[in-house]
Amino acid sequence: MKNTVRQLLKTEFKPESEQKPQLPAQAYKLYDKYAHGMLSRRDFFSAMAGLAVNAALAATFINSMLPNYALAQQVSFNDDDITASYQKFTSPQGYGEGRGYLVKPKHLTAATSTVLVIHENRGLNPYIEDVARRLAKAGFIAFAPDALWPLGGYPGNDDEGRTMQSSLQPEKIVADLKAAATWLKQLDGGNGKLGVVGFCFGGSMTGRLAAELPEAVNAAVPFYGAPPAADSIVDIKAPMLIQLAELDERVNQQWPAAEALFKQHSLNYKIEIYPASHHGFHNDSTARYNKAMADLAWQRTLAFFKQHLS
Repeated sequence: MKNTVRQLLKTEFKPESEQKPQLPAQAYKLYDKYAHGMLSRRDFFSAMAGLAVNAALAATFINSMLPNYALAQQVSFNDDDITASYQKFTSPQGYGEGRGYLVKPKHLTAATSTVLVIHENRGLNPYIEDVARRLAKAGFIAFAPDALWPLGGYPGNDDEGRTMQSSLQPEKIVADLKAAATWLKQLDGGNGKLGVVGFCFGGSMTGRLAAELPEAVNAAVPFYGAPPAADSIVDIKAPMLIQLAELDERVNQQWPAAEALFKQHSLNYKIEIYPASHHGFHNDSTARYNKAMADLAWQRTLAFFKQHLS
């Protein structure tokens, strides 16, 4: 009896922040569509009702998926080993001017590699800034541009950021990211080698920059992003480490055809698929975070950049 009571205490009275609604796997697919602008909030709730999930539980679920950026800070902005600042760059083919978050190791004794960090489809949020700090802590110069800078920058919440980003011209966003890559590769203190890492939208952009800036990009690590356009894959020169989540059907189904072209053109690439992981598993501010797989993916990312950017 004592064991039964103890088990109930452990399972029935968890803090609200630790509770995770028990939902069908399809619910995560619906949220993925909502998060990427494929479903309105109204349509998301209608689809959840179709799964026999009541409105209260659907609301609890969608709220649990919203980011808690206090959880995402692994490296403090005032860490003694780094220096961080916001820097602007020119982008004649894009929106004219861009801005991003630049983080450097504080005690550099020699030129080091640079890494461009490309955010998701909602602007330069605190999670992406922390990723830049993690890279600097590991010895790289990291720069994370904010695609929303033409509209004033990341607004402070992801839903509004997603709406803002969808209002911008895609080709101008790409031009701004290319300008940021060129600016970073030439930055004082850099060794002339440029890596690119990105997540979701940023993962797609990572592959695109590798294809469209083959002379600039020296290594690329896309996390759960769509592959580059088929006719551009032949132009890729950089080695690529492609990080995918096992349960991310929407993105994963796009990769077999792309991989066939990677093989056809003898590209230097590796695809890693992380078990029991959803799209966004590296983002430690959301309920989709898978710590074990995120840590493994990050270790591989750092090792990959150190191998190819030295």
